[in-house]
Amino acid sequence: MQDWGQGPSGEDLEKKIIDFSEQVKKKFDANKPTSFKPLLFVILLLVVIYGGYSSMYEVDTEETGVVLRFGEFAGFSDPGLHFMMPFGIDTVYLVPTGRVLKEEFGYRTVSPGVRTTYNKRGLEEESLTLTGDLNVSDVEWIVQFKIADPFKYIFRIKDPVGTIRDISEAMVRKAIGNTDVTRVLTTERAALASAIEQDLQDTLNQYDVGVRIVTVKFQDVNPPDPVKAAFNEVNESEQQKESLIFQAREQFNREVPRARGEAKRTLQEAEGYRAERINKAQGETNRFLALLTEYRKAPKVTRQRIYLETMEEVLPKLDETYIMDNDASGLLPLLPLRKAAEGGSK
Repeated sequence: MQDWGQGPSGEDLEKKIIDFSEQVKKKFDANKPTSFKPLLFVILLLVVIYGGYSSMYEVDTEETGVVLRFGEFAGFSDPGLHFMMPFGIDTVYLVPTGRVLKEEFGYRTVSPGVRTTYNKRGLEEESLTLTGDLNVSDVEWIVQFKIADPFKYIFRIKDPVGTIRDISEAMVRKAIGNTDVTRVLTTERAALASAIEQDLQDTLNQYDVGVRIVTVKFQDVNPPDPVKAAFNEVNESEQQKESLIFQAREQFNREVPRARGEAKRTLQEAEGYRAERINKAQGETNRFLALLTEYRKAPKVTRQRIYLETMEEVLPKLDETYIMDNDASGLLPLLPLRKAAEGGSK
């Protein structure tokens, strides 16, 4: 079992008491042994002091005390000062239930702070994992958890932290082993971490460890150092490919809507021209039918009216007009009425 924080066990104090009792006994043996009352008084006083000292313990604000009485679970104790049965009758284990505990894989924090320093030497067996396409990746991750049930955490299994580490490492290798290296190194980190967190929690629930997983997070995922340069070239090529695809999509989104707009405008213009021609043809047809109806009623009058209307439309477009008469012996004098009218208008 791990070395949990406990209340005062009194082992050191007990040794001091025994040593002190021996010294007092020798001193009284050296003197006249007329009475044992002073020795008994000193021993009784030391026993009372030891009992009082071992009957008190303190639980920190981020801890929960697990109390055992004669080795059997007796209950939990909240933060604060408490009393317990002395002389080893009660035993208290202090468990940090209020803190988020963290386990690191593939690296270790040497000195935390503003500039945290890490160490990776000798941890390659933790970090090197095999992907689904038989590539090797260097994975660093953390597991953060809280103790939900301190009694189960202490007594269900011998080494709860070691168990969490072993199960976490197995879950990570399983998830990465089912994924190709490109997704592991680029796009699938968050999804993989979420799946690992769920699988890890389910497995720990089966073990009934009394632990709640807070998060599983990949700190760094890289190819191994011998192939890092080659992978970076491949990654740059992939990024260039994605950039070209993005540019092509951008041009597509710019040109295609414009072409579609022009095509739609052309179709609308054609539809309008079509409707105009149809309406005009229908109008001329109706006009012709109306003239035909009038012509059938009075052919001569209608023919004369059509002739006059046509002349009214044609004559104004001519520069000069000559009127010929078959009975006349010469040209009919022409009065330039239109030119006179134009001159007058000017």
